[in-house]
Amino acid sequence: MGSYTKQDIRRMIEEEDVEFIRLQFTDLFGSLKNIAVTTSQLDRILENRISFDGASIQGFVGIEDSDLFLHPDLDTFCIFPWRPQHGKVARFICDVYYADQTPFEGDPRFILKKILAQAEEMGYRFDVGPECEFFLFHTDDEGRPTTMTHENAGYFDVAPVDFGENARRDMVLTLEDMGYVVEASHHEEAPAQHEIDFRYDEALRTADGVMTARLAIKAIAKRHGLHASFMPKPKSGVSGSGLHLNLSLSKGGMNVFYDASDEHHLSREGYWFIGGIMKHIRAITAVTNPLVNSYKRLVPGYEAPVYIAWSVTNRSPLIRIPALDGEGRRIELRNPDSASNPYLVLAVCLAAGLDGIRNQIMPPKAVEGNIFEMTEEERMKQEIRCLPESLREAVCELEQDAFICGVLGEHVTRQFISAKKKEWEEYRCSVSSWEIDRYLARI
Repeated sequence: MGSYTKQDIRRMIEEEDVEFIRLQFTDLFGSLKNIAVTTSQLDRILENRISFDGASIQGFVGIEDSDLFLHPDLDTFCIFPWRPQHGKVARFICDVYYADQTPFEGDPRFILKKILAQAEEMGYRFDVGPECEFFLFHTDDEGRPTTMTHENAGYFDVAPVDFGENARRDMVLTLEDMGYVVEASHHEEAPAQHEIDFRYDEALRTADGVMTARLAIKAIAKRHGLHASFMPKPKSGVSGSGLHLNLSLSKGGMNVFYDASDEHHLSREGYWFIGGIMKHIRAITAVTNPLVNSYKRLVPGYEAPVYIAWSVTNRSPLIRIPALDGEGRRIELRNPDSASNPYLVLAVCLAAGLDGIRNQIMPPKAVEGNIFEMTEEERMKQEIRCLPESLREAVCELEQDAFICGVLGEHVTRQFISAKKKEWEEYRCSVSSWEIDRYLARI
């Protein structure tokens, strides 16, 4: 991917024998949507005249004013490597607009762009390196996903123990064909669990990349007869899948978070950024961990963070500072999961960090010990709070944080909270197999 003009797009479509174009956008809850058209409609695409029924997308608009338009970001043009090589399929990632050419306030990409503009006004560039975790499961005879796997591999295992090595290799090569830089990939802790790590990039491109990765990973997995799942905790008794985010700010090409004279090699802005995130994290968790299932991952014993603390290199707190100095100094946020909407996640994280910088919010002292091994009394002494333990608790925290609600905007806040309360109520009223197994025969 690069910086493209309309003339560039026309030339590439002709030279590459592109027949279909997908116009992609992301809904409020992190699901990728698209409209597919043939290249005969290219003029309409480039003139922003492709519309859709916004009332058909949960959380967008009502039927009384439902016409929304897709404005393609030309720089996101790429060809799907896994599609036919004759009559190829390409895509644009689009922004969503009203008919009067004003941005739709419920478009997650628009919300991230707003916060990035605020950072730019302060002189900052926001870069993010995501670590995408997922499971590769078998499908049944009808091609439907299961949670079955025949492997028992763990961290960094290789074939033949790692059954998914060939599929993961094809995923990485596909993503690199699409213009993304993959720094590393490996088998994760749980059987059938994998991780692909991207090189840090500007936040909007990173969010686009996460959405693209989910699509590509699922497509390649299907080619291998597997189902790729980004469900945070698909199986009990093993680790869940996260989306660790490596966050950095730069100004004038220099890393803002690095200060060689500090004991932790962190600048004032670095401390304040951490302080801002920690101040708002209980509300942010509704966005970074948006499902009922997300909170099955955020429990002690499976490496996912539970406690609101930060440390240098120590992996038990919510935030850690990896052992890299200079331009590599960054902040790793460990609680986001693989089901979250990356546009909204990066928007609220950046906004909270900037709030910390503006108001010079200092975090508490770094915690160097293993928090999971501390007693409750030791944690209380250090004033270490917990992340929300359920979606309901997280949504309540979001409702009470006027700043984060302001970042999301009135429309998104209302729609998001309403949907998540409904999800929680449906979960609360359902009867699980655990309850049946535990109680039916005994009572």
